[in-house]
Amino acid sequence: MAWSPSWRVAALCAKAVEGAGLALFPGACSAAGCSLEPATRAFLEENTEATRSGSLTPEIELRLLTPRCRFWWERAELWPYTDPYWAIYWPGGQALSRYILDNPDTVRGKSVLDLGSGCGATAIAAKMSGSSRILANDIDPRVATALNCELNHLSPFPVSTQDIVGSEPAPWDLVVLGDMFYDDELANRLQQWLKRCVRTHGTRILIGDPGRPQLSGHSIQQQLCRVAEYPLPEPTRQENYGLTAATVWEFQP
Repeated sequence: MAWSPSWRVAALCAKAVEGAGLALFPGACSAAGCSLEPATRAFLEENTEATRSGSLTPEIELRLLTPRCRFWWERAELWPYTDPYWAIYWPGGQALSRYILDNPDTVRGKSVLDLGSGCGATAIAAKMSGSSRILANDIDPRVATALNCELNHLSPFPVSTQDIVGSEPAPWDLVVLGDMFYDDELANRLQQWLKRCVRTHGTRILIGDPGRPQLSGHSIQQQLCRVAEYPLPEPTRQENYGLTAATVWEFQP
């Protein structure tokens, strides 16, 4: 099995050093209404699966890399683009999305930044739940966001590919981030920037994580309050080396 589990280990390692300047796909963009070259769209639709199963949020359909896809089994280097992190529904993002869908008042009428948005599921959950303004942010161009909005019959929302961690915080009502604590240096940067968001604008911060040591062993853990915990579906457990649950934390510095 070339892409899972071994590819997932490589993906987590590479995420810690990936750069902001590489285009994920031809035709990628950093704004709502992103359009794909026809050949690229055809390739993605042929080599990913649109699915609602195996996650905490069957309400949301996503285009993902699954065991029924050719490139789940192929050698990773045969994938013709940069690594498709967006094609995995990571467990911390699943927990955040589930929490928002179950508690729509968390986002209704509020501005939401989805930091490290990946497949865009948490931003989609926020839009389904009545958020007034959404920005999906990830340093990979957000082709997945446009495709997954289409699947869920939603108009695309704005996306940004800038590395905004460390920049002057904007006045968001809520910042959500799932599975972002995979690297110690990044964890340090996130802690300081999120603290600025709270102290400058009173922004609420929700973090989704399945128990990675970069979060549980970091000093930020002392500033977290458990909001919800969800047992992971069996397919997600199998794809994440036996992780059994994901937690939603509120950051309260």
